[in-house]
Amino acid sequence: MPLSIFRTKRVTSDDGADASLHRCLSAWDLAFLGIGAIIGTGIFVLTGIAAATQAGPAVIFSFVIAGFACAFAALSYAELSASVGGCGSAYGYSYAAFGELFAFIIGWDLLLEYGISVAAVANGWAGYFCNALDALGMPFPDFLSKAPKLGGLINLPASLIILMLMALLIIGVKHSARVNNVMVTVKLITISIFIAVASFNVNPDNWQPFMPFGWFQTLPDGKTTGVLAGASLVFFAYVGFDAVSTAAEEAKNPQKDLPFGIVTSLAFCTLVYIIVSALLTGVVPYTQLNVSSPVSHALTLMGYHWASALIATGVIAGLTTVMLVLYYGLTRIIFAMSRDGLFSPFFSQVNPNTQSPVRVIVICGLIMAAVAGLIPLGDLAELVNIGTLAAFVLVCFGVIVLRITQPDLPRPFRSPFSPLFPIMGMLSCGALMAFLPAITWLRFVVWLVLGLIVYFCYSIHHSKLAKSDQGEVV
Repeated sequence: MPLSIFRTKRVTSDDGADASLHRCLSAWDLAFLGIGAIIGTGIFVLTGIAAATQAGPAVIFSFVIAGFACAFAALSYAELSASVGGCGSAYGYSYAAFGELFAFIIGWDLLLEYGISVAAVANGWAGYFCNALDALGMPFPDFLSKAPKLGGLINLPASLIILMLMALLIIGVKHSARVNNVMVTVKLITISIFIAVASFNVNPDNWQPFMPFGWFQTLPDGKTTGVLAGASLVFFAYVGFDAVSTAAEEAKNPQKDLPFGIVTSLAFCTLVYIIVSALLTGVVPYTQLNVSSPVSHALTLMGYHWASALIATGVIAGLTTVMLVLYYGLTRIIFAMSRDGLFSPFFSQVNPNTQSPVRVIVICGLIMAAVAGLIPLGDLAELVNIGTLAAFVLVCFGVIVLRITQPDLPRPFRSPFSPLFPIMGMLSCGALMAFLPAITWLRFVVWLVLGLIVYFCYSIHHSKLAKSDQGEVV
């Protein structure tokens, strides 16, 4: 599919009218968008798990390594989003750079990323919800707050919050930069409370040993530990930064504002992660942080029950918006792939009363609720990360491909030092994939094989691109 055709198809409406978006977002709007998307389960949940099981206090190095990998990928995202017509996801970018098959693979990959991300964030949300109830003297039954693998029956709060969001999306939800900025403020206040309290309770002895698991090692059971393995896990903390690059068509000055928004949000969040993880491992021994609500749990161990409850409340509000955005993105990707003929038309039907794809919302909600209730957080995060990293590798590669195949393509923003930075993005993201456990790779390969079966059995015969090649009207 020629890129020029793809761009026209994506940025004009059915009647030929210009469908370009209004350029209204400033550089700081983009930075706050990035901060709002990044700060979520990673800092409030995975910091404790990574410190306790993989990196120890050296988890701060894990965040720095993951942040650098994301920075290279983010610049590639920015170039593609600015040059391919603001298509809104790696699915659209891959369609332009590689064609239908690769676009399907990336789209299928994104389904894994977004779907499991919602379930993972729901696990973190449930941990803080239960912690807040404990602080109020109303403990939630233990067997109803843990997955079977952790000795419980089901993580009921995690399932219920997804079902509540399902109902909300069916009704219809509107988002704006102003609302996002308010939620970012709430999250930053929550973090500030923890920093203020923890700063006066640090015990340097808790930082010894600083790197108990070394840089990287594979255990006899196939699991991986060490700072690099920790980087592969806490990479989940940066999932969502591409929200900045997908706003290219709405940026007032994409060539200047996009790099500012991306670099500022990534640098700020990385700094916050380093401070929080350093304080978290300094106030309590890292071995006690293998819980789904480490920040609130640490404050409880120190005796600050009021701060624990306050932080839990702020985190609950913040994580709810993260889940809502991820859930929304998942349904729209499925809707777009169905509209392009890669999935059944069943998934692109819009309810006339709510003007939303109710079928997709309900199906996704039920599946994600089951996954969130039955699978623990650590397994979910690793599966999300490998899917996201694979998408980042292809996006970086897409920049190189389009620089060669479409050298005259207008690029409001260009990734600097190309092809060096895109190559660095491919290598760093690929390296983080290599540090993930073998079982995670197996699950990922199985998922991709299932996707290829769907493509060659259905999508290749029903896609709009195939029909247009056959001369059919689409």
